[in-house]
Amino acid sequence: MDPKHRSHLITDGRDRAGARSMFKAIGFTGEDLKKPLIGVANTWIETMPCNFHLRRLSAKVKEGVRAAGGTPMEFNTIAISDGETMGTEGMRASLVSREVIADSIELVCRGQLFDAVVCVVGCDKTIPAAAMALARLDLPGLILYGGTIAAGSYRGKDVTIQDVFEAIGANAAGKISDADLQELEDVACPGAGACGGQYTANTMSTVMEMIGLSPMGFNSIPAIDPKKDDVAYRCGELVMDVLKRGVKARDILTRQAFENAIASVAASGGSTNSVLHLLAISREAGVPLVIDDFQKVSERTPLLCDLKPFGKYVAADMHRAGGIRLLANRLLKGKKLYESAMTVTGKTIGEEASAALETPDQAVISPLDKPLKATGGLVVLKGNLAPEGCVVKISGHERLSHRGPVRVFESEEDAMKAVTGKQIKAGDVIVIRNEGPRGGPGMREMLSVTGAIVGEGLGGTVALLTDGRFSGATRGLMIGHVSPEAALGGPIAAVREGDVVKIDINQQLLEVEISDSEIKHRMAQWKTPKPRYATGVFAKYGALVASASEGAVTRPK
Repeated sequence: MDPKHRSHLITDGRDRAGARSMFKAIGFTGEDLKKPLIGVANTWIETMPCNFHLRRLSAKVKEGVRAAGGTPMEFNTIAISDGETMGTEGMRASLVSREVIADSIELVCRGQLFDAVVCVVGCDKTIPAAAMALARLDLPGLILYGGTIAAGSYRGKDVTIQDVFEAIGANAAGKISDADLQELEDVACPGAGACGGQYTANTMSTVMEMIGLSPMGFNSIPAIDPKKDDVAYRCGELVMDVLKRGVKARDILTRQAFENAIASVAASGGSTNSVLHLLAISREAGVPLVIDDFQKVSERTPLLCDLKPFGKYVAADMHRAGGIRLLANRLLKGKKLYESAMTVTGKTIGEEASAALETPDQAVISPLDKPLKATGGLVVLKGNLAPEGCVVKISGHERLSHRGPVRVFESEEDAMKAVTGKQIKAGDVIVIRNEGPRGGPGMREMLSVTGAIVGEGLGGTVALLTDGRFSGATRGLMIGHVSPEAALGGPIAAVREGDVVKIDINQQLLEVEISDSEIKHRMAQWKTPKPRYATGVFAKYGALVASASEGAVTRPK
């Protein structure tokens, strides 16, 4: 591949003198413009710890690009903090931002005719958005994750943001004081980096290494580790090598790579959001993938990682134990990995996994003969409430069945008031609807509600199901992505207060105990709800977004 396979169209020849003049106005020289132009997509933003340090890393990436013979050009996109907006109207922006980030990276790369791109990412949606953009562009490129935050320390115990959300419920129940909550709030997030457990950001970071778009071993280095600067520099060098080799994103994003990524989620107890994001990336890459594939891969993959939100350890502990490479090594030895899948480094995933080094006596990643659970953490349920499927995360310690009366709420706020107002009883099935991709719009995460349920002491006795989604920090019998959503006329719209819902994880079943004819009768009386937004980005998103079972991608009608 010609290293200037695209940028020559904007820099070379007599007719491009005007463009060169404008580049020179901001410091680029004629020699700079003779080199390949490398986009550096930086998702830095001054609103959250997850992306706060990315300016520093992006500068190191650019140094590496220059050293390897390229001309880097940095550009910004946006990010929304899931943790900060959780439980508010602002959370509707989170999933919408995934599309905006992907669109913006794609637009700048197409408009500026970059030859390759490095995406520097942090909080949840920036990671899949970068992969979606690379898949659309099919350019040489790679993704660098900014890294996990360090664990906080509260009275001698490691804590994360998950503990704060659960403490809110404990405080509402009178179990801890306002002063206790304040003390925890002050120490849970000690600096830069994304949320510390195997929540969505660290799950998608794992996915990027396992799918091959991130160099193995780079993402799991914590945000504040000095080695992060070193790997950022090496990413700048590596993208030039990828360009010279002519390897494009879709060369890496094969069906086998997607199955490897799903296996890593199942084995690490990762976030249910990975289902949504991998479905979206697959559609951009043109790789056939359906929600049932997650069940098939999860069934053949053991749960190996003892990570929060269910386990003892945080992502920084996993890095110290041997990192994603060690997890890949376990899957390789267990014949759970397609070892010939290629990665951005030029090595196969099998070659990368074979180089794993395990820290002696580590307890984060279990051996193959002693898995935490024989099958993975993701389970896809179907039934008369979710004909297109829904997703639940199981660590092996939860109830595997539940049957109880429904409490119906038309929004997250209504459910939150009921939980903190002690209106939920043991045995209840909480249904939160009209929070799906279209109905939300934006498919809000429900960590505020699920955290409050656990904090109230109801985590082991109630179930929750929603057409919205959950934070990776959610734990308990919480079922998300119920599809079709209520706003699309899904059966969840037919459920009424007092109906009985049955959940059976072993049978992969979610059903309401009413007849098909009764569901049909009720839906005949149903009317499509009026969109919450008539103008602006939320209105456009609601009009274009597909079902969660298809990754909630936007597409022309």
